[in-house]
Amino acid sequence: MFESLGNKLQDILDRVGKERQLTESQVKAAMREIRMALLEADVNFGVAKEFVAKVSEKAVGQEVSGSLNSGQTVVKLVHDELIETLGGKSIQPELKTEGNVWFMVGLQGAGKTTSTGKLAAHYKSKGRRVLLVAADTQRPAARDQLEVLAKQVGVPVLKVADGETPAETRRRVDEHLRTDFRDLVIVDTAGRLQIDEALMDQLADLQAAMQPTETLLVVDAMTGQEALNVAQTFDTRVQVSGLIITKMDGDARGGAALSARSVTGKPIYFAGTSEKISGLDAFHPDRVAGRILGMGDVLGLIERAEMADLKAMEVKKPGDFDLEDLLTQLRQIRKMGPLGDLLKLIPGMSRALPEGFNVDEKQIQRIDAMISSMTLKERRNPKVIDGRRRKRIAAGSGHSVQDINKLLKMHEQMKDMMKMLGRMGGKGPGGKPPRMPNLPPNVRR
Repeated sequence: MFESLGNKLQDILDRVGKERQLTESQVKAAMREIRMALLEADVNFGVAKEFVAKVSEKAVGQEVSGSLNSGQTVVKLVHDELIETLGGKSIQPELKTEGNVWFMVGLQGAGKTTSTGKLAAHYKSKGRRVLLVAADTQRPAARDQLEVLAKQVGVPVLKVADGETPAETRRRVDEHLRTDFRDLVIVDTAGRLQIDEALMDQLADLQAAMQPTETLLVVDAMTGQEALNVAQTFDTRVQVSGLIITKMDGDARGGAALSARSVTGKPIYFAGTSEKISGLDAFHPDRVAGRILGMGDVLGLIERAEMADLKAMEVKKPGDFDLEDLLTQLRQIRKMGPLGDLLKLIPGMSRALPEGFNVDEKQIQRIDAMISSMTLKERRNPKVIDGRRRKRIAAGSGHSVQDINKLLKMHEQMKDMMKMLGRMGGKGPGGKPPRMPNLPPNVRR
């Protein structure tokens, strides 16, 4: 969602001169463009103004030290200020040994019920015993949806009946906990299409009865500036303790997420990154700032690999890379998420990829099907695949012989490339190490 803003900021910073000292005119010109880029991305006006003022104050007259040029210095200043705007350090909700009650609030359609299920999956994987409470008395479908998610995650759900009072809900939850101990109760509350007093009164009454330890506001990143007005209203009435930004994988301009922390003063705990039950990540301001400026997110890439429980393959010579190895690698990579998203986590890759670049995930599935239709002998020694075998593989995988030919040709090209890299010892053309992206030294390390 930050792709458009990121590209604009990177273009602006690339144009900053290489003088030894940053002049006031240089800084003013760059900051004017940065402010416009932020406003176009739907960043709150006050946040954009304050952001530019802080960077300008630090940048004017600053000596460029070491190997940095003025452009790299401004990149570092903008990067540091982005981190501060997004909240500084990553913060997570506090969890006691027991008695944790979390209250989920937000407008209808923001992804509140889905986020409740994702939180249950996230904390169950950490050893917590979770109970979900479907307390949306306005929409029976929302209660049914949470019940489906609870079954998917493998946690119990308590459904509130129509017209049930907050006191009765609290009594039923306490009764459940006496017979089935749970150390984390997550309450999914009713939403509305817009803010109204009746909704706020109901929420306040239920909150008073449940006495939550955390009140989490779910904000839809696609709603732009309106999301910030919603956040402030909810915070005034029910004292929000933290935010969850949903639909971070969408094509919104990113302004709401960038402004939410500054406008509300509340930390962003989590970000929804996909529709999958596992699509909820802890929010890391430094990593998001790095991705906006094209610096990637290497730590995020490593974490995905760890979560996917990837196992190292047996080290082979480049020339021994067969179709069995290709299939194993493709399947392991797919565990980490969409390949297009993974590429953008690599430093410098977001600028290297052409505009509108997208990986065809179905093509990867087709390769999997074709290789899976081969015998083990054929996978380990593709040279034995003659015309008759190609027809059989094509029929077995539901593809054409031409598709099989393309796969085999692609595999040969990959082997040749790996051989070449092996001879070069991992270095770039001419035996030189590959050029690092234009990053500040603290990020480059």
